[in-house]
Amino acid sequence: MNKPLEFTVLQEDKKSKARLGLLKTLHSEFETPVFMPVGTNATVKAMENRELYEIGAKIILSNTYHLHLRPGDEIVKKGGGLHKFMNWERSILTDSGGFQVFSLGEFRKIKEEGVYFKSVLDGANLFMGPEESIGVQNSLGSDIMMSFDECAPYPASREYVEDSYKRTIRWAKRGKEANKNPETQALFGIVQGGVYKDLRIESAKATVDLDFDGYSIGGLSVGEPKELMYEVLDYTPDYLPKYKPRYLMGVGTPDDIFEGVIRGVDMFDCVLPTRIARHGTAMTANGKLVVRNATYAEDFLPLDPECDCHVCKNYSRAYIRHLIKAGEILGSRLITYHNIYFLVNMMNNIRAAIRAGNLLEYKKAFLEKYYAE
Repeated sequence: MNKPLEFTVLQEDKKSKARLGLLKTLHSEFETPVFMPVGTNATVKAMENRELYEIGAKIILSNTYHLHLRPGDEIVKKGGGLHKFMNWERSILTDSGGFQVFSLGEFRKIKEEGVYFKSVLDGANLFMGPEESIGVQNSLGSDIMMSFDECAPYPASREYVEDSYKRTIRWAKRGKEANKNPETQALFGIVQGGVYKDLRIESAKATVDLDFDGYSIGGLSVGEPKELMYEVLDYTPDYLPKYKPRYLMGVGTPDDIFEGVIRGVDMFDCVLPTRIARHGTAMTANGKLVVRNATYAEDFLPLDPECDCHVCKNYSRAYIRHLIKAGEILGSRLITYHNIYFLVNMMNNIRAAIRAGNLLEYKKAFLEKYYAE
């Protein structure tokens, strides 16, 4: 490869905007649409890397903000970069830290130069702008970096969203100019604009004009009704280059993934599968199963009888419930393994359906069963 990222559209669905793609980075190649497990602190919670390889995860997401605070991106750099530091051989995407910074609310101040905020660890006064965000990501050495953006809340006034997206464009330009590793690290621009169609289109066009390696759709799944999110997804991908990857940030429920895929989205991430696992909830073909509930105390079926993952082949609901109730770490680990497998396998089936030309039929059958209740 003579550039940090290559993306090829292998096949387009004839009944929707979905497409089958091949994405290559310097560390791995994989087909899209793809789900990226979230490894916030350079680890997917409760998982070993060998288990992620076994499941078939090809790319994971790590968090710029959290790694900057702890252990510090300079320590990661001294350790050989994020891949070597965490012993992960496949692709890594790092977010910009923008969402975490802006979620601090009253503890941050937005200025043209960047954002002033307080550390969640010790209350220290900190600053991050586009140059700093890209600098941290350069130190981390991820395969794909994100531009530093302002994630506007929902609801927000048109005036606020317009000012916000225009600032994001200015920051994107500064961040791109600050990238010290354009030959080895790809950089995505982020489209903002809230739920205002004209602002979304303006943001998309301005971001595309800056010519990034790929494009992210940000500012969704932040509290708006699903119907509004899908409405934004109806038109936004149409204004992004056909032959570059499209990433819908922070979205990971089965229905949202399907709706994104049929609208032309290639990449997804979400903490959902690991977060609900820690609270004793498994994702199954028949919907969510709260295995910690008393009804499963003597249920010796696997979490999902239709699943062939390692957990479902070897452990029962009753046993896993016992672990959860006893406070044993293994309980969370087993459900986490299964949940990530569930979404990775769902994406395998989505790609197979695109290849076979029956994606919409698969979507209908899957979601009717998953959300039957």
